[in-house]
Amino acid sequence: MAVDPVCKMNVDEKKPAATSDYKGKRYYFCAPGCKRAFDQNPEKYLGADKK
Repeated sequence: MAVDPVCKMNVDEKKPAATSDYKGKRYYFCAPGCKRAFDQNPEKYLGADKK
């Protein structure tokens, strides 16, 4: 299971509502609205995930 970076819900990688590729990584979303929010400002949602 992947975690939606916007709402933190678990998302089945085999049937996500939407996906987005950012900096070489694929992100999975529970709904198109979460994908839109992520696409507008990915760093806002990835700030806590910095390596």
